[in-house]
Amino acid sequence: MDNPTPSEAGGAALRRATDTIRQLRAQLAQQQAGGPVAIVGAGLRLAGGITDLDGYWAALAAGRSLITEMPRHRRWPFEDEWEFLPARGSFVDDALDFDPGFFGISPRAAQAMDPQHRMLLEVTWEALAHAGIRPEAVLGESVSAFVGITGRHDYADWARERMDAHWALGLGHQFAAGRLAYHFGFTGAAVTFDSACSSSLVAVHHAVGALRRGESEIAVAGGVNLMLAPGSTEVINQTGALAPDGLCKTFDARANGYVRGEGCAMIVLKRLADAERDNDRILGVIHGTAVNQDGRSSGFTAPNADAQRRVIEAALADAGCKPEQIGLLEAHGTGTSLGDPIEVSAIVAALSSRNGGKPLHVGSVKTNLGHLEAASGVVGLLKAMLCVRERTVPPVAHFHTLNPRIDLEGTDIRISGHAAPWSIDESGPLAGVSSFGVIGTNAHAVVGPAPERRTATVAGAEIPRPGWHRVTCVPGHLGTPPPVTPSPV
Repeated sequence: MDNPTPSEAGGAALRRATDTIRQLRAQLAQQQAGGPVAIVGAGLRLAGGITDLDGYWAALAAGRSLITEMPRHRRWPFEDEWEFLPARGSFVDDALDFDPGFFGISPRAAQAMDPQHRMLLEVTWEALAHAGIRPEAVLGESVSAFVGITGRHDYADWARERMDAHWALGLGHQFAAGRLAYHFGFTGAAVTFDSACSSSLVAVHHAVGALRRGESEIAVAGGVNLMLAPGSTEVINQTGALAPDGLCKTFDARANGYVRGEGCAMIVLKRLADAERDNDRILGVIHGTAVNQDGRSSGFTAPNADAQRRVIEAALADAGCKPEQIGLLEAHGTGTSLGDPIEVSAIVAALSSRNGGKPLHVGSVKTNLGHLEAASGVVGLLKAMLCVRERTVPPVAHFHTLNPRIDLEGTDIRISGHAAPWSIDESGPLAGVSSFGVIGTNAHAVVGPAPERRTATVAGAEIPRPGWHRVTCVPGHLGTPPPVTPSPV
C-alpha cells in the first residue's frame, strides 16, 4: 500500500478529530438529558400579602388558612353578578395594580392587558432579581419562558364593546409567554400551556426538558391565576365542585369540594452543573419530571388512578430514584370526597407499597390557599422545595378525621393537622409533587435539597424592581374603581 500523502494524512486526522468531537458532544448531550436542574430564583404573589419564600413558609408552617370573603373592591364592576355566587377564596388584594412605566408600556395598552399577563411580567422580574440576574444581562440570550395560564375569558368581560387592537394583544393566552420573551429579550422557546389545573407543572416539565436538551441556558417557568369576572366561577359552581363552606378539606371526612384561589409564581432554572459552575445560590433541585394523560377513563373529567400511578413512576424513573427515597408527597388534593381517595390509592400503589414500610408524609397546599388552578402546580412545587429545605412537614389545614373512603391499611402514610419534623433517618430525603388537570393531563416532579455550598453569588438586592409607581390599572370606560380595602387573614 502506498504511503498517504500529507494532505490525505491531514484529512484523516481531521476526520478523527471531528468524530471525537461528535462523540464528546453526544456524551455531553446524554449526560444533560438525564441531569438534575437547579432552582436558582423564585418570585411569587399570593393571598395574605405573601411576596417571597420566607412569607410563604411562615404561612405554611403556621397552618394558616388564607381564605377570606372576596374584597368589595374586587367585585367591581360586576357587583350584581357576584352577589349570587360563592364569594370565598384566596385573593391577591392588589391584583389590578401595575407599574406600566417601569416596563415601557403605555397606560392605554396596560389597561387592555389581562392583569394575569401584567402579574407575570412583575413576578418574572422579581424571580430573575431573586436569582441575582440583571435583566439586561439576559437580553438576546438563550432563555426560555414556559407559562401556565387558564381563565381566558374573564378579562374579556371588562372590554364590553370597546375591543380594539390593544385588547386583542392583551387578552390572548398565546401572548403571555411571548410578552415575557419580548420584554426581557429572551431568544429561547416561549410557550404558553393550558392543560387546566396542571398547566404550571406541565410548564416546569417542559422547562426542565429544554435545559437538558441544551435548547436554552436558563429557563423561567410557572403560572398565574386570577378571578377577574364572575363568569368562570359561575360555570364551576354549576358543576358542584365548589365547597359550600368555602374551605378545601383535603383528605378529611368532611371533604365536599374545593375553593378557588389566586396567585402567581415563577421560578428560574439552570442545569445544576451550570449553577454550580456559576456559583449561584441554589434553592432546590428538580431531579425528574413526567407528564401523561388519563386516556379513556370512567368519564372525560374523571380522575384515573392508574394514570396517576404511572406518572409518579415515570418521574421517579426520570430522576433515577426509588420509592423509598420519597419522604414527602405534595398531593394535587382538591378536597373532593371521591377524588382524594383515588389519588391516595395511586400514591399507595406507586410509593407506599414499595418503599419498605417507610413513613410517607402527604399534604396539600390547597388547604391553605384553595385551588390556584393554572398556578397550583408551581405553588405546590415551591412548598415541597421549602419542606425539603426546612426538613419540616407543615400541618394540613382543616384536617381532623380521615376520609373513610381512603384506605391506608398496610402503609405508613402520614396525614396530620399538626406540623411534624421530617427525619431523613426514617423517611426518604426527596419530595414528590403531583398536579392533575381536569382534561386528563397529569404532571409529577421530584424535588431534592440544594447541594451543600460554602458561598454563592446573589446580587438581587441591587436590581431595581417594579412597583415604585404601581397604580390601579383598569379600563377608563368603566369609571373609577372603589378604594382598596385589604382582606383580613
